[in-house]
Amino acid sequence: MELQNKVALVTGGTKGIGKAIAKALVHAGASVVVTARHENHVREEYLKKVGSSQVEGFSCDVRQYDQVQTLIRNVQERCGGLDILVNNAGIGMFGTVAEMEPADFRAVIETNLLGVYYCCHEAIPLLKQRGGGYIINISSLAGTNAHPTMAAYNASKFGLNGFSEALMQEVRYDNIKVSYIMPGSVNTEFGDDEPSPSKSWQLQPEDIAEVVMDLLAHPERSLPSRVEIRPSKPRK
Repeated sequence: MELQNKVALVTGGTKGIGKAIAKALVHAGASVVVTARHENHVREEYLKKVGSSQVEGFSCDVRQYDQVQTLIRNVQERCGGLDILVNNAGIGMFGTVAEMEPADFRAVIETNLLGVYYCCHEAIPLLKQRGGGYIINISSLAGTNAHPTMAAYNASKFGLNGFSEALMQEVRYDNIKVSYIMPGSVNTEFGDDEPSPSKSWQLQPEDIAEVVMDLLAHPERSLPSRVEIRPSKPRK
């Protein structure tokens, strides 16, 4: 896909993986809209850190369908349409099933799975209006590998993988591609983690952004629908 004059929406796009993806898209010539839950994260002075005037930001909690509707309406009105949707917004809360509060379990499912559905549901008509486009969902290797204390996160990512594969088959003849990326450990702010030089063995956000750009560069005839990426030399 030629990215000049294309419009991309990256949810959770003001830090970590989302920020790296937004910067890569801008560098390739796309106009980019990013979202964050908190208004102060999408103010103009914060967005300057992404490095371009081609970036706009809107606050949006993807768990709230009405906020997603407003977001997509703003993208249409301000940018004239949409070509690329990157569903990156996600959270992780960890604990055993017996210990985790129902509200926390619900928040993980609603952000990581329902939020993706809301964004796709609202964005697909805009993609169709432009003759097609690309939806890229940021999943996790936790979408195939279950672990204790990760039931909520596992459930959300297992569900996201199945959702992505079904959606891919629904919209492929509308010239809309759907892929999902499953990273392993990434050196970002996630859960209780903080980025750290001591975690240099982990993937970097830019590694995931590179995968996104590679997907967008594939010829129209090909679709790498699922990509697994993990640290090449994890800790022993």
